[in-house]
Amino acid sequence: MTTIGMHYEVKPGKEEEFEKGFLGVLEVLKGLPGHVESHLYEDVASVGSYIIMSQWQRKEDFDAFLKSDAFKSAVAWGRAEILRSRPRHRVFQENI
Repeated sequence: MTTIGMHYEVKPGKEEEFEKGFLGVLEVLKGLPGHVESHLYEDVASVGSYIIMSQWQRKEDFDAFLKSDAFKSAVAWGRAEILRSRPRHRVFQENI
C-alpha cells in the first residue's frame, strides 16, 4: 500500500472553488485502477493550505495517474486559476 500526501497552497478567495474541484477529481480517482481512497484536509492554522491524502495499492498505480489526461487537466486548471505555488507530493510506502 502506498499513501501520497499532496500539498496545495490556494489563492485567497479560491478555497471553495478548490474544494469543489477536488470533489470532481475524487470521482475520477474512484474509477482508477489501484486507487483505494482519498481525502482532503485543510490546515486550520493556515488559510488556503490543504493536503490530499490518497491511498493506492501500488506506487505504480499512482504514477500511472500522474501520466493521465485527467491529471494533466487538473494541473493546468490549478496552475492557471487556483494555486499560489507548485504542489508538493510526498510518498509514504508501507514496508512489509
